[in-house]
Amino acid sequence: MSVVKSPLSETDLKTVGDALRGALVDLVDLSLVAKQVHWNVVGPRFRSIHLQLDEVVATARTHSDTVAERASAIGVTPDGRAQTVAAQSAIGAVPEGWIKDVDAVQILVDALGAVVGRMRERIVATADPDPVTQDVLIGLTADLEKHAWMFQAEST
Repeated sequence: MSVVKSPLSETDLKTVGDALRGALVDLVDLSLVAKQVHWNVVGPRFRSIHLQLDEVVATARTHSDTVAERASAIGVTPDGRAQTVAAQSAIGAVPEGWIKDVDAVQILVDALGAVVGRMRERIVATADPDPVTQDVLIGLTADLEKHAWMFQAEST
């Protein structure tokens, strides 16, 4: 049952809905991973990495809301439940306990790389069926790529 009538055809809605749901999963998990690392990072670069992680969290949370609302606007129910995120995220597990600053940086390099890669696939997939959604995905990917650049620069 769809409460909201979609402006997209059924086929296009499936493609775009899958892209938005996948983006939401990755963004929710990215915010959780970044916050988990934020709480547990230790080492000489603690403060700068700690603050940088909060920026990633803020970006992921802002964009997850935008993605979920875009999905709702076109008649797709967003699903950011813990079980869905755990089952579908592209991000690897974060180790338990304290995380050395160099390891924290690598965790974020890997997480952002995985998410950006999937976002770029979604950008391609939504080009024809829904340029509006594609635009949302392009904007959030640009922000994630900026964070990826900054963490990669930290890892050298």
